[in-house]
Amino acid sequence: MDRRRLGPDGPVVTRIGLGLAAVGRPAYINLNRRRDLAGSRSVAALRGRAEELLDDAYRLGIRYFDAARSYGRAEEFLAGWLRAREPLPEPVVCGSKWGYTYVGRWRMDAPVHEVKDHSLAQLRRQFAESRSLLGDHLNLYQIHSATRESGVLEDKSVLAELVALTRAGLSVGLSVSGPRQAEVVERALDATVDGVNPFTAVQATWNLLEPAAGPALRAAHSAGWAVLVKEAMANGRLVSGQDGGPPGPVGHLADLRGVGPDAVALAAVLAQEWVDVALSGAVTTGQLESNLRALEVQLSEGEREGLTAIAEPSALYWATRAALAWS
Repeated sequence: MDRRRLGPDGPVVTRIGLGLAAVGRPAYINLNRRRDLAGSRSVAALRGRAEELLDDAYRLGIRYFDAARSYGRAEEFLAGWLRAREPLPEPVVCGSKWGYTYVGRWRMDAPVHEVKDHSLAQLRRQFAESRSLLGDHLNLYQIHSATRESGVLEDKSVLAELVALTRAGLSVGLSVSGPRQAEVVERALDATVDGVNPFTAVQATWNLLEPAAGPALRAAHSAGWAVLVKEAMANGRLVSGQDGGPPGPVGHLADLRGVGPDAVALAAVLAQEWVDVALSGAVTTGQLESNLRALEVQLSEGEREGLTAIAEPSALYWATRAALAWS
């Protein structure tokens, strides 16, 4: 599998990584979750599923794993997998995030699943928690869903703490979400404390339904930042669609290539030269193996152009996403 470096001095990673958002807690917003996670969603059951996925990902060549403090027990599951299998024949790179706290208490019907706090105290507390679990495997630490409204990119105390983490050898980045992703990335490119910008990576949503952040992500990549893409399948909408099948152009190309629509959606992400890592959010080994077939799909310029027809206005895309049920 091709590899890229996470920023100018960061670790080298595979172009497809495994994100653990959907297996670290019982409820999430992906479509068809009841089908994909049939059976128990106890801590033990999801731990076993996470370990099975991590084993399969490692066997298939994936060397980047993505977690967050708010992904339930995702960091704990990843840390346990690492301890049980060390020393690995080839090292892995782990990224995590701070800024949200998981408050769902492992309940499917929790009224609130996560709470945002971008304060310095939260950063210090959650970094200590992440480091205690992942140790030296923690290579990239990101603000979880930085926004203009939270003020985190203007908080000099937070930025100074992040600069200190970079000087201690950690790569620092931010994740973004929502219709103002591009604006936040542009602001982050100019965010400094004492003339130093702490960031060398950004993780954003980019997919065939929501490509609006592309120019800002291209600018970040040109500035030397690593670009990681999440939600490449639009929380399942590019696989299942609204009528039970993928959007027409995606399904057509999938049939032509003999792959799943998920592979086409991921291939479209990887075709962007400014993308360093595309994250799989698989919850079964079958999904993961299907996702990795994206590496076999080389889209022509005409095919890529045809796929742009399904893009939605950002406001519509994010309103639709916000309406997805935790299940």
